[in-house]
Amino acid sequence: MNDARSMNRRRFMTLTGSTLAMLGGGHAFAQGQPRLRIDPTEFQPIPIAITGFVPGSPSDGDVGNGVTQVITNNLKRSGLFAPIDQAAFIERISNIDVAPQFQNWKTINAQALVTGRMTRQPDGRLKAEFRLWDVVTGQQLAGQQYFTSPEYWRRIAHIISDQIYERMTGEKGYFDSRVVFVDETGPKERRVKRLAMMDQDGANVRYLTRGSDLVLTPRFSPNSQEITYMEFGQGDPKVYLFNIETGQREIVGNFPGMTFAPRFSPDGQRVIMSLQQGGNSNLFVMDLRSRSTTRLTDTPAIDTSPSYSPDGARICFESDRGGRSQIYVMAAGGGQAQRISFSKDDTNASYSTPVWSPKGDYIAFTRQGGGQFSIGVMKPDGSGERLLTSGFHNEGPTFSPNGRVLMFFRDPGGNGGPSLYSVDISGRNELKVPTPGFASDPAWSPLLSSTAGQ
Repeated sequence: MNDARSMNRRRFMTLTGSTLAMLGGGHAFAQGQPRLRIDPTEFQPIPIAITGFVPGSPSDGDVGNGVTQVITNNLKRSGLFAPIDQAAFIERISNIDVAPQFQNWKTINAQALVTGRMTRQPDGRLKAEFRLWDVVTGQQLAGQQYFTSPEYWRRIAHIISDQIYERMTGEKGYFDSRVVFVDETGPKERRVKRLAMMDQDGANVRYLTRGSDLVLTPRFSPNSQEITYMEFGQGDPKVYLFNIETGQREIVGNFPGMTFAPRFSPDGQRVIMSLQQGGNSNLFVMDLRSRSTTRLTDTPAIDTSPSYSPDGARICFESDRGGRSQIYVMAAGGGQAQRISFSKDDTNASYSTPVWSPKGDYIAFTRQGGGQFSIGVMKPDGSGERLLTSGFHNEGPTFSPNGRVLMFFRDPGGNGGPSLYSVDISGRNELKVPTPGFASDPAWSPLLSSTAGQ
């Protein structure tokens, strides 16, 4: 297995991070207020200057350029920052230990400035350093250094991007994360579907299955090292657990019927799923240690697509018990379920694929009505519904680790195939996500650096 792509956290986190000394009387990283206020109605991306990471030696130039480009792309794609073209820079940074000439950066209207350096160490490791400056006040807002193996330079760039994002917005970033999805190739009538994984920006694509069997609904565990998914092989579909680092997989359980839409509990100890029995399907949860199974619903309807709240106390799910597919919420242990989806402008609309935000503030969904498939969000009590994007066939939303961005897939129909897209929860900044071919059913991992000790 390619170490650079497997990104084994135990090896990566031989990396060390420490705060760089403050220059010019600046404030420490954790102090002060975020510099960016995200107004949902009149928001303008903040102009930020990201200078080329200075090479510690001539041989470090390529990796310095690569890190600079990844940080620039991350911040730009977030929609919250407007990186300034380096051609407009007046000052050229050659030593990040010397405070910049802030007037030069004010002249080009930069509000924030990033400087950095990449240096190969005698033991072969890379040392990455960066500083984030408030151009208006001349204060250093952040400063960190890291040591890691050279193959992890992209992850360093993502971690630095997250540090900048968090310091400027007050929210955790989402760049040091991965996405698992279904890679689709071949003609529509003979489509080969493989389980694939990539960095959130589309880099480091890795195929986890060979495509001999159909795979659906992959989902990450909270520690990012396991995926649960459904596979159509010989006979009924089965739910599998796949270990990313070892490549080993195991069947969650042998059920006498078809199982669908598996998803982990927030503590990673259970898998919740839908099990078909005759013409209906109900929700079941399996304890992964004891392999004991508990039935959560018992109706003549189709209950599917369950998703836990972040605290594990409740689940949202999709059910047609009222005649049309809608979203319901109930206690994680079962019991009375409350319908929360009520379209005010289309009484015939149906709702599906609900997923709870990592922050707990929203439930995302797919809404079908009026010939359109829309991706939207609502509060867990059903209030505040907002449709973020609509099209011929949008489906399958998944939240970024900080709950700020949704990824989903769109299939234009015809002879084409599905592609991945992302959109801010405000409805702004819809972007196509780069993938090698057709892609569907994305699922976003937790922040990798936040699970490093697990």
